[in-house]
Formats: sequence, structure tokens, C-alpha cells
Amino acid sequence: GTDGIKLWNIKSRKELTCANHESYGAISCATWIKTKHSSTETLCYGTGMGYLVFMRSNPVDNHFQEITARRLGTGLEITCVAWDASWIDAGARIAIGMRDNVIQVLLLNSNSQLQSIFAGRLEHTVPKSVAFTQRGNIYIFGLYDGNVVKMNAADGVILSEHCYDSVIGCAAVSLKKELIVIDNATNGFTLYSLDREDPIQYFVTEPQSVPVPKQVAFGEESKIIVGGSDNGSVYLFERRTGRMLEKLAHSKTGLVQTITVRPEIFAFCLP
Repeated sequence: GTDGIKLWNIKSRKELTCANHESYGAISCATWIKTKHSSTETLCYGTGMGYLVFMRSNPVDNHFQEITARRLGTGLEITCVAWDASWIDAGARIAIGMRDNVIQVLLLNSNSQLQSIFAGRLEHTVPKSVAFTQRGNIYIFGLYDGNVVKMNAADGVILSEHCYDSVIGCAAVSLKKELIVIDNATNGFTLYSLDREDPIQYFVTEPQSVPVPKQVAFGEESKIIVGGSDNGSVYLFERRTGRMLEKLAHSKTGLVQTITVRPEIFAFCLP
């Protein structure tokens, strides 16, 4: 948000020191990057003013410091960011989506400089989520129109396009299973194959009362679906059957918009 990035060490439960730049605008999306050629993780985040910022821990004092930043396009909000875990060359390949329908792929090279690979504008789709595949392509998921665009990450050529029957409040991709689960912004979450528009499974929650996006994720090697809510609950579903496994009460009321999942645990928070 407007307070910038805040980081904690989960094991020690202590806040880490990091430099924030209020002039970059509110944080709109973030991801961790761990390349094959680096022993340390890099934090990449986008802002409401179109800045893409990279931070890395200083080995001397472990403080997180900015290594590079750039304002992209016309300076509108960066709505989503992803990195290519299959990239074998030096550096890290990054894909971002922007509020004005722009998609960009960039390379953070070994000298911590950003190089543009391509930039293009989708005709109608505002990107809500973006994901790399293991075959060097990217998927872009549209916020308002439910549109799914498959694109070559090297040159921006559109390979295929299809549409889901709802808006996409949030999306999570299982590359291994070639599946996507979305917040359908109506009554829960919907599971699809990446390249097909027909739903595979529905995960039904209580009807939505507040029209805000709710994060959703795969867990336990894509065997379960974990999603937030606008009623203070976190839902766990069995992926194959759609059966609700558990409904965890985080609070009596309030939005659970943000969750994160690891193989053995998951965490969630109120906005």
C-alpha cells in the first residue's frame, strides 16, 4: 500500500530494514525472484505510478536496498508481475501488465540493469494476472472481460485467445497440471484448463457481498485450493471433487484478500 514495502524474517519474527521511496507510489503487486545464477533472492514490486522496483539484501548488514528502478510506459499502475523460473540464462526475465492494457517483458541482467525484450498493448484486456509457462510463453488473464491471452514471451506474438464466463478477480496457475483457478467475483472460485474455456470445477463459498478481489492459490502440489473471502473466512477445497475440506475463521467480519501458500503451510491476512 501507501506505506511502501515492509519485510519480516518469518523465523525470527523481526522486521527487516529496507529503504522505501514514497515517490514511487502505492505498492500494487510484488514477487520474489530466485534465479539459478544467484544465491540471494531479489524482491520485485510494481506501483500505482508505474514504477518497477528491484531490491536485494546487502550481505554486510542484511538490509534490503534498491538495486534498480524504472518507470514504465506512461506511468499508469502496474497491475501484475511474474518472473520466468525456467529461464536458464544469466539474469531474470520479468513480465508485467499495466492498467492501460500494456504487456511488457524485460530482462534484469547480471549487472542489475533492465533491458526491454518487448512491449505491446492488448486491444481490450486489462491484465489482472500474468504467468510464464515452462515452454517460454506467457498467459495474460483479463480483469473485466475474463479474457485469456497466450503470448510468445520473446516477441509478443499472440498464439491463442479465449474467454472465461466471469471476470477474473485473482488467478493462480499450476504449471505442472496446466490448470488455472480464478476468483469468479460471484460465489467463489472456478477451475479451468489453461487452454480451454469450459470450467472443470466450481468451489462454492457464501455469496459475495463486497465487490473486491480475493486471492486464491494451489496448495499441497495442486491437490487443494485455498481462497480468501469477504466474510473473515479462509476456504480450503479438494481440487478434484470441489468438496470443501475446511472453513477457517480468521475473524467475524472483514476481508481476507491476501493469502500465501507453501508446501506444508499457508498464511493469510486482512487488508
